[in-house]
Amino acid sequence: MPAPTSIATDVRGVLATALSGVVASVYSSVPEAVIPPAVVIIPDSPYLSPNLIGSGTVRVQINFVVTAAVAYNSNAGALDNLEKLIISILAAMPTGYVVGDVQRPTITSVGASNLLVADLSVSTYYTQQTI
Repeated sequence: MPAPTSIATDVRGVLATALSGVVASVYSSVPEAVIPPAVVIIPDSPYLSPNLIGSGTVRVQINFVVTAAVAYNSNAGALDNLEKLIISILAAMPTGYVVGDVQRPTITSVGASNLLVADLSVSTYYTQQTI
């Protein structure tokens, strides 16, 4: 009999594990404090897009924003570090996850730190399994 599944374990967890090979702190949800370089997995909008409902099966497309963040110490250096982090994220993306656009970099203040960040659109499919 199959074990029950969950989005936290079977989708966000799989994505976070795959991204753990990049040279950055990886967060499968929004952390209280970000230690750069960092990769943060955040629900996008729309978050869940149903594809199949009924017959005891629910299948949805799940949309995420994967935010890549680096310390913003110098413009050229930070941009180079961000681009390297984005390329490593793309290379580490697991099978079954689709990456859309990468948004332009912006400066974001988190606590006392300035970060250069860019968002990647990522989606995959999830089928709920129950026992």
